[in-house]
Amino acid sequence: FMFVIPLVLLCSACSIYHINSEDVSSDFYYPKASINDVVYIENIQEKHEVIGFITVNTERNQRLSEVMQKLKREAAILGADAITDIKSDATGQWKKLPAQEIIGNGYVRANFTASAVVFK
Repeated sequence: FMFVIPLVLLCSACSIYHINSEDVSSDFYYPKASINDVVYIENIQEKHEVIGFITVNTERNQRLSEVMQKLKREAAILGADAITDIKSDATGQWKKLPAQEIIGNGYVRANFTASAVVFK
């Protein structure tokens, strides 16, 4: 019994995803009905406006396809037509260690950021 309570508390404090978004547009855009209404475009050629920035913080070993679903869902809430400019970086205590050459990809979490855009 003494081991169950600490284990429950430890596990309940963990979360796979933390999702944040920042709306930077002064215009209102209706949320999309589905994440299928939001596309990922690596290099946008059409005229567009950035309406927000989305950050998904997750464990580093999550599939990119799962992270994309989270990015698209948040973009749909913002009313975006597409997400673009996806970047990732390491976070957490492992990133701060001086021996990065040795531990390499040993960080605990990663941030994925994307721009949410609407087409003009």
